[in-house]
Amino acid sequence: VPSVKPGYLRPLVPEQAPEKPEPWTAVMADIERVVMSGVTHWHSPRFHAYFPTANSYPAIVADMLSGAIACIGFTWIASPACTELEVVMLDWLGQMLGLPDCFLAKSGGEAGGVIQGTASEATLVALLGAKSRTMQRVKEEHPAWTETEILSKLVGYCNKQAHSSVERAGLLGGVKLRTLQPDSKRRLTAQILQEAIDEDIRNGLIPFYVVATLGTTSSCTFDALDEIGDVCASRDIWLHVDAAYAGSAFVCPEYRYLMKGVEKADSFNFNPHKWLLVNFDCSAMWLKQPRWIVDAFNVDPLYLKHDQQGSAPDYRHWQIPLGRRFRALKLWFVLRLYGVENLQKHIRKHIALAHLFERLCTSDERFEIFEEVTMGLVCFRLKGANEPNEELLRRINGRGKIHLVPSKIDDVYFLRLAICSRFSEES
Repeated sequence: VPSVKPGYLRPLVPEQAPEKPEPWTAVMADIERVVMSGVTHWHSPRFHAYFPTANSYPAIVADMLSGAIACIGFTWIASPACTELEVVMLDWLGQMLGLPDCFLAKSGGEAGGVIQGTASEATLVALLGAKSRTMQRVKEEHPAWTETEILSKLVGYCNKQAHSSVERAGLLGGVKLRTLQPDSKRRLTAQILQEAIDEDIRNGLIPFYVVATLGTTSSCTFDALDEIGDVCASRDIWLHVDAAYAGSAFVCPEYRYLMKGVEKADSFNFNPHKWLLVNFDCSAMWLKQPRWIVDAFNVDPLYLKHDQQGSAPDYRHWQIPLGRRFRALKLWFVLRLYGVENLQKHIRKHIALAHLFERLCTSDERFEIFEEVTMGLVCFRLKGANEPNEELLRRINGRGKIHLVPSKIDDVYFLRLAICSRFSEES
């Protein structure tokens, strides 16, 4: 972590842009002086904060190629390869995870995948799809109700430990979202969800959207997806699965038990740009029925129409921005130049390193593990009060050598050690 203070950069550069061009050498020299002095090194083997952000040479080269081709792939005709490679790459990736065919384009139906910028974007896109699906259903049941009336009754649900972006999606989508207190294992269960739904229906509300989290941000716990799926199916509620970090681990068959019941979801999302060696941004999302999203976003001016409409996806309807980069190149390069087996090795190595750190903690009687370790995250703390743990973190981060972030669940403060870098070793 750099030792700079806010505002450090302004004095290091001129007040205005230069009138005359400068040489490359001057610019490159300033990278070191101005930029690197203020960079937090996410790929240092001592960076253990947040969750990983992926990085690899194949992805960097593919990103350069995307920059060089410089197309904007909002419709099929705007660059056919940009759309078609994405369709195929999300099928490759979905098969690698063991996603059921009902999510894949190769199934021949309307289903398929799309690359979003971030998981937060995917959560919002799914929410808007759920909203348009429920609005249509309720209008048919109650023709006299206005859109405003229906909107005011909609309510969605997630685990209290779900990522803050789920709550934000509710704010952006203009609907109520309830964060539910999970069980003692910090999982959202069918019973907790069912009770909340029943209570809301009694109060005249319309449940329309549930986010099941596989790998929560604070402590990497997994909601009971299989049973939540049954509750959603019985009520015609859209179920979105957010597996932003942990989803990458499903390339290893031995971790797929954690997504049991995924076939009951309407949408599924994870970030290859976290843990699968694909540089940011590349968030993979699959939809069983993209038509609800397409209907929610469909504005079709003449200048975006083309002769091949309908025979290939126009991805602008599957996302919030209109413009999109050629991000499928990154997946193609990484999947080909590593191969599935090396991606599996990468995940298994990180999880093994987490278990090593877990053993180091449990072999020292001063420490305790706060949450079962399943992925590359270890939640640990000094036994006893919160204050010594806060002081420990201040000391660790104060040196600037190792970077950790804390979290707090039910007033218990703990430290999170995530295995992030490709360069982390046992030593």
